[in-house]
Amino acid sequence: MSKSLRWRFGIMMFFEFLVWAAWFINLGPYMQHMGFSSSLVSAFFLASLISPFIGGQIADRYIPTQIYMAISHIVGGILLIVLAKVSSFMLVWWILFIYSMIYAPTLGLSNSICFHHLKDKSTEFGAIRVWGSIGWVVAGLAMTFWWKYVHTYPMQWSEIAQLAEPMQSAQRAAYLNVESWLFIMPGIASIIFGFYCFLLPHTPPSKESSNPWAFLEAFKLMKDKNFSMFMVISLVVSTQLMFFFISIPVLMESLGMNRENIPTAQVTAQITEILTLYFFLKWWLPKLGIRMCMALASLAWGLLYAAAAFGSVWWLVVITQPFHGFAYVFFFVVGQMYVDTVAPVQIRASAQSLITVVTIGLGMFLSTHWATWITGLFTSADGVVNYTGVFGVPFALLMVCMLAFLLFFKEPEQKEEELEQKVQAA
Repeated sequence: MSKSLRWRFGIMMFFEFLVWAAWFINLGPYMQHMGFSSSLVSAFFLASLISPFIGGQIADRYIPTQIYMAISHIVGGILLIVLAKVSSFMLVWWILFIYSMIYAPTLGLSNSICFHHLKDKSTEFGAIRVWGSIGWVVAGLAMTFWWKYVHTYPMQWSEIAQLAEPMQSAQRAAYLNVESWLFIMPGIASIIFGFYCFLLPHTPPSKESSNPWAFLEAFKLMKDKNFSMFMVISLVVSTQLMFFFISIPVLMESLGMNRENIPTAQVTAQITEILTLYFFLKWWLPKLGIRMCMALASLAWGLLYAAAAFGSVWWLVVITQPFHGFAYVFFFVVGQMYVDTVAPVQIRASAQSLITVVTIGLGMFLSTHWATWITGLFTSADGVVNYTGVFGVPFALLMVCMLAFLLFFKEPEQKEEELEQKVQAA
């Protein structure tokens, strides 16, 4: 692969994840301040269940992939900017859903455009994909910088509540105007990225149309009890993740952490993700095996929630944020390796689609409603949240998942050198 192509794809991955992260990691406090329920974010994951198949078919059959991505990001950027000016929950939900229907397919297409042009995917793709994680980190740092030094607001949200009632409405509106840049910034970035996509290598649609329902073939793997156990546990684990993305930022703010510092605190998870992916995974996976790595991922998320449940100061919550990055790699990346190991060659791509739909699509969609229901269950009539109860629930379930992996999941049979090759390819 030429150095020019590597940089072009690296920039593509950087913006692909920067656009998502800039609004997503800041959405929790914004929804609370707007008076929205956390079910708002379910719009993204509901779209993720549907749109990859629609977008993939369009790119496969009708227009080049880079053109589809360009149009998607330009239109998506405009919708994000519109979101900053909307205050009705239902209107925000539908705009976010439409945006997600447009954006979600580009996550897979950004991979496929790379695979189409790379000569050796196993050795070249990792160095490109890491720029997506870097983009996620930069998004959090950029939003922190923007709110702290460029578009600042002199008061915290908790301080506004202490003002006299006539002053609160005006101050809240001004505060939300500043906070709404969580949509404007990625909206501008998305539009710029969209025009950049026109410069990506030409990737024409396939001459032969593919079967849009080919992924259903992967369901034959469910006949294997070990694979079924893996899928069920993976679904349960993924339904606990929105507590990290939505509830943790709200907890940090309630413990006295400044809003503009919350994105920086959470991107430490992505820094750990990068380190784990390129350093620790290749050492530990061959020695520990898939079963133990998946169990450790459940344990890491459980410890993160334990700190949130029993911590009374924001810094205790902050220092456990890197656990998420470690757990993400040991759960999602190792899980993808397991699927690739047990799936027959002719349905490996379909099997990967299935696990993505189950975890990122269905699991995260259910997670938004689960986190909302649990939070409401532990919120008093006067609005006081019992965070020990809120985070105690996912902690307990993750500990059950850890034990389930250890007691019921069997390590797949494979050669040690084959496992090492998969680690290098990740």
